[in-house]
Amino acid sequence: MNAVGSYEVRTRLLYTSRIGTVFLLLIDASIWLQRPDIVDFHHRVQPIPGPFVQDIYDFVVVGAGSAGAVMAARLSEICHWDVLLLEAGTDESFLTDIPFLYPTLQTSRVDWKFRTEPSDRFCLAMKDQRCRWPRGKALGGSSTINAMLYVRGNPRDFDAWRDLGNPGWSYDDMLPYFLKLEDMRDPRYANLSYHGRGGPISVERFRYHTPLRNHLLAGLEEMGLTNRYGEVNGPMQSGFAVPHGSIRNGLRCSTAKGYLRPAAARKNLHISTKTMVERILIDPNDRRAYGVQFEKGGRRYQVMVSKEVILSAGALNSPQLLMLSGIGPRRELERHGIRVIQDLPGVGQNMQDHVATGAGGYTIRPPPGGPPLAYDFADAVGVDTLRRFLFNEDGMLYGMSLCEVMGFLNTKYQDPELDWPDVELFLASLSDLTDGGRFGKRGSGISNNYYAQVYEEQVYQNSYMVIPMLSRPLSTGWLELASKNPQDHIRIHPNYFDNPKDMMVLIEGLKFADALANTTAMRNINATLLDYSRSACRASNFPNKDDFYTCLVRHYTQTIYHPCGTAKMGPVTDPMAVVDRFLRVHHIGGLRVVDASIFPVITTGNTNVPTIATGEKAADLVKAAYAADLRAHADTLRECKTLHTDYSAKAMEESQAA
Repeated sequence: MNAVGSYEVRTRLLYTSRIGTVFLLLIDASIWLQRPDIVDFHHRVQPIPGPFVQDIYDFVVVGAGSAGAVMAARLSEICHWDVLLLEAGTDESFLTDIPFLYPTLQTSRVDWKFRTEPSDRFCLAMKDQRCRWPRGKALGGSSTINAMLYVRGNPRDFDAWRDLGNPGWSYDDMLPYFLKLEDMRDPRYANLSYHGRGGPISVERFRYHTPLRNHLLAGLEEMGLTNRYGEVNGPMQSGFAVPHGSIRNGLRCSTAKGYLRPAAARKNLHISTKTMVERILIDPNDRRAYGVQFEKGGRRYQVMVSKEVILSAGALNSPQLLMLSGIGPRRELERHGIRVIQDLPGVGQNMQDHVATGAGGYTIRPPPGGPPLAYDFADAVGVDTLRRFLFNEDGMLYGMSLCEVMGFLNTKYQDPELDWPDVELFLASLSDLTDGGRFGKRGSGISNNYYAQVYEEQVYQNSYMVIPMLSRPLSTGWLELASKNPQDHIRIHPNYFDNPKDMMVLIEGLKFADALANTTAMRNINATLLDYSRSACRASNFPNKDDFYTCLVRHYTQTIYHPCGTAKMGPVTDPMAVVDRFLRVHHIGGLRVVDASIFPVITTGNTNVPTIATGEKAADLVKAAYAADLRAHADTLRECKTLHTDYSAKAMEESQAA
């Protein structure tokens, strides 16, 4: 069958689509009436109109994402520094607060809607053989649309950064910033020395979980794979645990909520949304950034800086803006007729991403007469779910369906004595069967043909997924300009599996999924791998099981939304380095890059928290660079401290109550 074929299934998918959309509209409208904590009218950012933007600022920050929001908030703590924050998107929506709904944000107005270039080696199940790469286009950036999973990374990751010629970036150097940003609210961990209290980003466990989570944990216990500390941000990363999230009172805590809302009322901080930055203005003679050019409301503006431009547009847009401004590989710039100000061959190169596969889906059979064990679409969009969310502040909408249990494992390719896992796994209490293709299929970009072949006959069944993710890929990709028009998306070449070892490690993740399904706990609920017999990956075609797994991975390839490394941090002696250890662009004055693009190598785990910590450290680096200026304004700074809004969640909650 070449498409979603049967009348019955087409009818059900149409119904699913309509009821899902109606439910989202109903939630959005109901929040206005019943959830003032989400509306949060008095703390929402009030963007500055274009005509009121000043001609000159001390600092202009480009991008209000996971790092940019931090930079704007921290730099504006200095009262005599005028700071302008430019963001292409709008404010967060009400729906971005709700954990369960995070997949619905992909391809919405708060997503840049990037897609990879076509490939015949990966993303074969996706429309046009192109994977979707969601990136946040709103205040808070990708911290506003991600899965909120709170993962710092492995200490060895940051020690590796240091060893690549970046002193000051070891784990011991970064730990104070992890503590500074964090407000650990889980009482079991709040008073431990390796967790922080009172920071801008609240950390909790998700409020809701399905009955299936207990079966998954029992199976992991049988395998001896639970983390002895019960979390992955403590003394040991290896093993499985119930995840913590960047959430406050059960709802998303993005950098927009944690950093920008408390700082937005400062008179020296201007925030401009719906603002498309077109290029950094750089004097070609002294090679110093002196401003930015942007478009807002159909008008073009140029704003000057007296100190620095901070580029925090993310791992895709930051290198694009560097190239559009004349900084990047000479051949790439000349190909598009862009004047070369500085030939930096590393711009847009060294791209790393956490590649995963969604092929580890399993159906389960609840006990006869019992309720569903995993998420059920009818229940999820039901009246009771909405009522519990609005009035009880609990229920399914507070759950993280895509990761009820998280784990890190050493495969056979990693030294078993090292606590430096080479694969991360997300255990999800749903699959692409659950919603009939309404959100999961759309978010991943699965083609109609593939969905029909694999999912049509099993659609809506109770099911779960094990999603293995490659922790430290050896393959690197690259970016290239589509044109010199800043409105045109950058071209993404992830180059997944260029190094064959990456595929071998990911296959071990799928083997783990099979082993978990064969534990007593999971056999008791009849965990069964999805039927691939109607697809190109039918098992009968592959006498070698590894070849079967390889087929699954090449078809259902998936990003876990962690691109980084495209403006690599490193010493000037590294020909591919773009910024130095102070995050200053090599050979260019007045310009820093502060976001995940500076990561020399990707971290072991989700990258949002390391990106926020990078913003915290970078703010201190900038302040240190202007120490003489701060000493000259010591009296002003003392007054400044009395005017600062408290970042802590407690202060914000007290303000809301008032």
